[in-house]
Amino acid sequence: MKLYFATGTISIAVAIALHEAGIAYDPVKVDFASAEQTKAPYLEINPKGRVPALVLVNGSILTETGAILDYLAALKPETGLVPSDIEEAAHMRSVMYYLASTMHVAHAHKMRGTRWADRQESFDDMAAKVPETMAACAAYVEAHCLRGDFVLGDAFSVADPYLFIVCNWLAGDKVTVADYQRIEAFLARMEARESVKAVRAKGML
Repeated sequence: MKLYFATGTISIAVAIALHEAGIAYDPVKVDFASAEQTKAPYLEINPKGRVPALVLVNGSILTETGAILDYLAALKPETGLVPSDIEEAAHMRSVMYYLASTMHVAHAHKMRGTRWADRQESFDDMAAKVPETMAACAAYVEAHCLRGDFVLGDAFSVADPYLFIVCNWLAGDKVTVADYQRIEAFLARMEARESVKAVRAKGML
């Protein structure tokens, strides 16, 4: 497999999950600094111009973090990265959908204002709101997403790499992580995992 990623982006959740599942992959960095994701060669891989994109052994290409994470878990069911209990699995996915639809979008208002507006004053207003909206998201995660050490309590799932990356953005968004003790402990717990250490060693995170 081949994973197209950009450093520090949500694509790194897929890299962590690949390590957790024990699946070999070749990382291919997409240079956001030069806007490589907007140019023809990469757009042929992912017409959305975003990461991640995962090229499978058969040449098929998967996009969207949640879909890729679900695919990896299904590919290696013995890893238990998606729980067999359907209610637990629904909670796991509800967290991932929240991250995709709300928290990631709130974060993107800081740097990606052109997705929603055209004027500089609009960009400035959106960016100024980010600490408030991301703090509200952190409060929701603290109260409703983490059911213990991980999203599913004691059990690790594909929601955890997703949450780990998004919560890593909090400090840069001027949210005081220490105000959220569950999140702070979760981040430390994730940092201790071999999968995260491996991704850091590759300079991806």
